[in-house]
Amino acid sequence: MTEKTVEALPPVNTEAAAKMWAGYLASRGISEDQAPRHVAESFGDHPALADELLNEILHGSKRATSSLASEYAHYDERIPEPEDHCIICDGAGEPRAILRVTSVQRGSFFDVDEQFAAAEGEGDLSLGYWRREHEKFWRRTQLSIGRQWSPDDTRKPGGELILERFEICWPGEFAD
Repeated sequence: MTEKTVEALPPVNTEAAAKMWAGYLASRGISEDQAPRHVAESFGDHPALADELLNEILHGSKRATSSLASEYAHYDERIPEPEDHCIICDGAGEPRAILRVTSVQRGSFFDVDEQFAAAEGEGDLSLGYWRREHEKFWRRTQLSIGRQWSPDDTRKPGGELILERFEICWPGEFAD
């Protein structure tokens, strides 16, 4: 069986993201040199999924996300830490909100429990749904960079999951 090809995410509108970040800092009275570490990105791997996940953040119960530690290494990115911020973008790469990371844990695919699955705010909020959809997602994304992936990989050093919880901190109409 082969995975269907999905449309790639467009690049983030960095000018709009910088403007949103500057507005956030100004609203909090934070100078640029005192600003927390931040990234600008979309969740998911294609525009429709990015829009769906953003909707669950802004209008639903999504307050957690998970990723593979190996992806951070592959893309030479730093693993998020508590107090980091994320300018979350839609499927067109436009910034829509700012999230603050409240906790980060490492674990295996099999360590994820019902509470974390529900906090991811996707589907029927069940652990079964989370496992099924995330396994498909990581198999697809890893295949796109030439790697095979299995849930057992998350039991190996460097292959763990990065389990993040977050809150919406800006704009005000969406803030937790």
